[in-house]
Amino acid sequence: MRSPLTVAGAKRLREELDRLKSVERPRVIEAIAEARAHGDLKENAEYHAAREQQGFIEGRIKELESVLSNAELIDVTKLSAGSKVVFGAIVTLADVESDEEKTYQIVGDLEADIKMGLISISSPISRALIGKHEGDSVVINAPGGEREYELVEVRYEG
Repeated sequence: MRSPLTVAGAKRLREELDRLKSVERPRVIEAIAEARAHGDLKENAEYHAAREQQGFIEGRIKELESVLSNAELIDVTKLSAGSKVVFGAIVTLADVESDEEKTYQIVGDLEADIKMGLISISSPISRALIGKHEGDSVVINAPGGEREYELVEVRYEG
């Protein structure tokens, strides 16, 4: 099954992949070579740290390559779902109790980043929002209990 990915998300992941391959990978290879030159590898903390970092970088490269090759790219600007929430929607929610507004975009699992307002399609918030329309009320099970929100705005932009 192909995983959905926004065009903007794919671009960010490709940029990360390029940086890992062209900057991070050579830097860690150089760090390993430098640490090796220090002699005994059994008690060489720099060597072990560099090898661990190399394993992380190589794992992330494989993950990004896999995701990008198996992704179904969706151009959010071409969606015509109107006021209905579907993958790629940018939604503004108002907390019914506090009137506090939050804006999120529903994106693919790997491109999700709550600090940027990007929430995964498989998150509880997204699952509660999919199929709803502007003006609807939605109850979301949050860690602190159920919260009720009003769906203030639904828009689609790149």
